[in-house]
Amino acid sequence: MLPSLAQPLLHSPTTATPRRALAASTAPGRFASPARRVAASPLRAVVSGPGVKEMAPAAAGQEARPLRVGLVCGGPSAERGISLNSARSVLDHIQGEDLLVSCYYIDCGMNAYGISPAQLYSNTPSDFDFKLECLAQEFRSLPEFAEHLSANVDIVFPVIHGKFGEDGGIQELLEKAKIPFVGTTSNECRRAFDKHNASLELDARGFLTVPNFLVQKDKLDKSKLEDWFRSINLNKENGKVVVKPTRAGSSIGVVVTYGADEAAEKAVGIISEGIDDKVIIEVFLEGGCEFTAIVIDVGTTNNSHPIVLLPTEVELLSSSNSEIQEDTIFNYRRKYLPTQQVAYHTPPRFPTEVIDCIREGVSLLFRRFGLRDFARIDGWFIPTPTTSLSSSENGGKFGNTEYGTVLFTDINLISGMEQTSFLFQQASKVGFSHSRILRTIVQHACSRFPSLVPSNNAWTALFRKMQSAKQAEVIQNGTCKQKAFVIFGGDTSERQVSLMSGTNVWLNLQGFDDLDVTPCLLTPANGYCSSHNQDFSENSCDVWTLPYSLVLRHTTEEVCDACFEAIEPERVAITSRLRGQVMKELEQALSKQDWFAGFDIADEQPSKYSLQQWINYVKEAKAVVFIAVHGGIGEDGTIQSLLESAGVPYTGPGPIASRTCMDKVATSLAVDHLASHGIHTIPKDVRASEELLQTSPVDIWNELKTKLQTVTVCVKPARDGCSTGVARLCCPEDLEVYTNALRRKLQRLPANCLSRAHGVIEMPVPPPESLIFEPYIETDEIIISNEARDDSSRHLVWKGEKKWLEITVGVIGKRGEMHSLNPSITVKESGDILSLEEKFQGGTGINLTPPPASIMSEDALQKCKSCIEMMANTLGLEGFSRIDAFVNVRNGEVLLIEVNTVPGMTPSTVLIHQALTEEPPIYPHKFFRTLLDLAFARAN
Repeated sequence: MLPSLAQPLLHSPTTATPRRALAASTAPGRFASPARRVAASPLRAVVSGPGVKEMAPAAAGQEARPLRVGLVCGGPSAERGISLNSARSVLDHIQGEDLLVSCYYIDCGMNAYGISPAQLYSNTPSDFDFKLECLAQEFRSLPEFAEHLSANVDIVFPVIHGKFGEDGGIQELLEKAKIPFVGTTSNECRRAFDKHNASLELDARGFLTVPNFLVQKDKLDKSKLEDWFRSINLNKENGKVVVKPTRAGSSIGVVVTYGADEAAEKAVGIISEGIDDKVIIEVFLEGGCEFTAIVIDVGTTNNSHPIVLLPTEVELLSSSNSEIQEDTIFNYRRKYLPTQQVAYHTPPRFPTEVIDCIREGVSLLFRRFGLRDFARIDGWFIPTPTTSLSSSENGGKFGNTEYGTVLFTDINLISGMEQTSFLFQQASKVGFSHSRILRTIVQHACSRFPSLVPSNNAWTALFRKMQSAKQAEVIQNGTCKQKAFVIFGGDTSERQVSLMSGTNVWLNLQGFDDLDVTPCLLTPANGYCSSHNQDFSENSCDVWTLPYSLVLRHTTEEVCDACFEAIEPERVAITSRLRGQVMKELEQALSKQDWFAGFDIADEQPSKYSLQQWINYVKEAKAVVFIAVHGGIGEDGTIQSLLESAGVPYTGPGPIASRTCMDKVATSLAVDHLASHGIHTIPKDVRASEELLQTSPVDIWNELKTKLQTVTVCVKPARDGCSTGVARLCCPEDLEVYTNALRRKLQRLPANCLSRAHGVIEMPVPPPESLIFEPYIETDEIIISNEARDDSSRHLVWKGEKKWLEITVGVIGKRGEMHSLNPSITVKESGDILSLEEKFQGGTGINLTPPPASIMSEDALQKCKSCIEMMANTLGLEGFSRIDAFVNVRNGEVLLIEVNTVPGMTPSTVLIHQALTEEPPIYPHKFFRTLLDLAFARAN
């Protein structure tokens, strides 16, 4: 055990208590939640002026107590993985001494559970579901769940996307129990959630709508569908339409089709798959631009006053790939997975009059549908006339402008709240941090319920008391803060994971009063428009320091493009004018609320430096650098050497250890002498890529089989980050496919292009100079079975015939004193493939942390951790790293795979799972702060 993990390692002015404190006690039946930031505390910059009010002292005799919020996530829909991500984000940003969060989960079978906040950091819903049986408090029925909520929380914040969350289900449950909740009432949810009913309502309310045709289960009339095609001037043979479920949400099941026959086939398919029993077929809006707009209610009591934030234009980028050209819609994959097929522009690049029309229309829609607190409205701007919309009856409807047509298509009652979601992108553009916008929504919801007046007043009193104490502390101790820079990005195939890691670290470190944290993007000198540079180095890259809103993107390319866009004079002027307009509207309305604490995000511009200029800037600021650049110069010792030469503290191992661990052969050689201690290495055959390209695959294959004494080979780049270019080869034909990918410089190998089934394999770009071939280590698969056994619905199935299992484990500490966290074993479910959520989060199934006793004894586990620590200390690791290995489950000896000196640090990374199993649990903000403190300790 590493005793100092629970507390900052460096007790000096640079270390202070975070704006988070664990609740002293919890109500019966509730789980303690992690201490989180107090929203009113300043983040990177506090905006002064009319948006910020002096906090009045608490009223004399006013009771001060925290508000109790019940956070409910999960649900039966395919969006439960996104719901889990949203709940994690909400928890991270609203929890504090003045606001206590209890977490709850609804599973696929509509069973309710009270859960520990630690479970929200699970990798996938499957991981989460599997752990419920032993780690959660189950309620016998939904009414019993509602009874519990009524006794234990003041207000419920539902973050269930799709069915039961946005269709009025959970709202009706809460209404019957008279429990206050955030969001729209059940009747209005039902009316808005059904896309067909909402379209009819929009039309009746005077809005332009997209022509559509309803298909219901077992009621498809093909001749009527063909008549509909003709009525809107579409060719029934190849007219382009969009087919989508009416009540699935989040673009699930949405496809583009051509002609009445294909549209009918897809509609029937959606119904037969059980996605929905109602499907609509809509005209595809050629030449249109999609947009989405967040709207928040800032009215008093029940007087609705919706204000629309700056909308976002969703630009689908062209591609030479024919499949992408056909699928020209903003579907589920583009919405939630990092992809270069989409870019966002906030505000849109539309004429100002069109943006004004969108904002006015969304506000009207919010009122006329009776929505509450917040929502997200999606739609289209059609700059050119569309025949399917042209009719005399449409002339007087809302949405016609001199520049084109504005249509509203989807109403999202519970918008996604992941770290980079539209809610936070748009809110940050008008002065709100994640915490401030979420707390504003909760505060407004409280104001709508008379029964919550005492609770809301008590919350406000505590908030003001904390503010007064904090202001007094600032006066007494001064305002000096330690500067920290989080750098991410780069030019490797892991740059998108790096962006997620860096964003997560930055958001977590912001919660500390004594830190001033700046996010930074590492890019090629000519941007990502240029081809990949073989010699990407300190002399061929730039670093952008980023304002808050520009970090909240899905790809490094998008962040880089947004930086250039943000410094264009015309674009700056438009954005500044629109931002000022929206902030004025918000300030005028929210200034009437006693609880509004002002805006907390300044309007800043990005700045570009060469890497060396940036290091000089960091040095002058006496700052520390948190390295979150995966692969390339982030892990090969380059950045570490430059920072060390400048005397700048940084996280993670030093240059020598980084350089060694980047080279898999050198890593093996460095620990090869530890076999007597139970640490083993895998035989390797290193070959130049050029040799592979010039030699017969059959000849090479036969040589590999003979030298490695194996029939199945694992191939990987000799020097690259985690998982890039790693593939299992079973025959000469597989080797030929892999070699051809290198020859053609492919960025990825398509799924199932090798003889064994597999997913998409990211390839290193540019191709590596050399490759490693190793025997493929066979392991017994661990499966989650759904067959009942001993009254348990789900259980582990593991044959145990082979002694090896693959593990991944984090190590943390000072050089020579590295501490092993609990290892994680990866599991996949029987008969299923990796979900979109699992791929997005970098997981490969369910994570068992630590390994169950039924698989690995306590003695074997402790031996394994001892081996991991010895390996880490031998390699000279410090700060933190991740070691991947095979473990002999019978005796705990390990077989090294690789070492990652800058491991993934995304919101659900396995390192977080492992830190949460420590005693006491280490929550993300404390985990990342500990890594920063280790960097200071080394520098001193």
